[in-house]
Amino acid sequence: MDEPIQFRATIAPVPDDHRPLWSVMIPTYNCATYLRETLASVLAQAPEPDVMQIEVVDDHSTQDDPEAVVAEVGQGRVAFYRQPENLGHVRNFETCLQRSRGHLIHLLHGDDCVRSGFYDKLQSAFATHPEIGAAFCRHILMDERGHWQDFSRLEQSKSGILDQWLDRIAITQRLQTPSMVVRREVYERLGGFDRRLTWTEDWEMWVRIAAQYPVWFEVEPLAAYRMHSASNTGNAVRTGENIRDVCRAIDLFQPYLPEPQANRLANQAREHWALYALTVARQMLTTHDVDGAIAQTRAALNCSRSPAVVRAFLRLLAKLSRQSLQMVGGELLLPLNQFIRKRFSRL
Repeated sequence: MDEPIQFRATIAPVPDDHRPLWSVMIPTYNCATYLRETLASVLAQAPEPDVMQIEVVDDHSTQDDPEAVVAEVGQGRVAFYRQPENLGHVRNFETCLQRSRGHLIHLLHGDDCVRSGFYDKLQSAFATHPEIGAAFCRHILMDERGHWQDFSRLEQSKSGILDQWLDRIAITQRLQTPSMVVRREVYERLGGFDRRLTWTEDWEMWVRIAAQYPVWFEVEPLAAYRMHSASNTGNAVRTGENIRDVCRAIDLFQPYLPEPQANRLANQAREHWALYALTVARQMLTTHDVDGAIAQTRAALNCSRSPAVVRAFLRLLAKLSRQSLQMVGGELLLPLNQFIRKRFSRL
């Protein structure tokens, strides 16, 4: 069996008869507190059921009752499916894709939401540009209470097909899942999210799509992504798993980047994320999270040891007080010492 196919769900085509245009698939897990807002944001702009499928796919929640929220808010307009056991978010995404019937799929996390005009604006992009495989808008970063904190970057000044998008998305994650819509036929061709990834499965998917299809960008911020103070992402950062998973994603998508740019883009991506990890390590040291800082530093130097990364690492050491350096310096220097010994042993 071909290895990528082994780790990606097959998304089988569905019969063309009476298919809706949209499938809004809402994966949930212990987030019913926010699900009312999510559903309300969709229902406020939803067309008739024959045009838009709306379904909540719950990953066997144990701390709340999303089905009750669906019944209360959906009033029969929203379908509900509960996994017989907890499968993890990547396999729950697979179920969402497999249960979808529409031509356009919007994966909307059960704690995120969309703003008025999201579906009309992106539908127009697909209608006028049949060659695009996906389209996304700017997104808003909001806190747990729904207060806006920031906006994603403006990729270009006007809405339209992105120029050199693969070069940008292959270096760093630039969007959040609730802002992205993908043609179902794209998932049918490329498969589902890669099960080998735990933190970057969406980024790998967006790179995979960009390597095969043009992608549309909507300048208006029409989706909102909720940030949580105690999340799986936070736990991944404390252990360095976030950067290790980034490296796995880069290794996975490098083979399907165009040959002339593949090595350059992969190395740029590794350097970018290593520098990011060192920035996070510095922030952790200011809050006395020594274990987290060490984990991020080790992950950074295992991800890339480019001159820029080594310089950033040395600047990090220079910022430490003598007492702090005595406490953590040996731990932080270990990956670099290993690198230096390996390099000079070849001379």
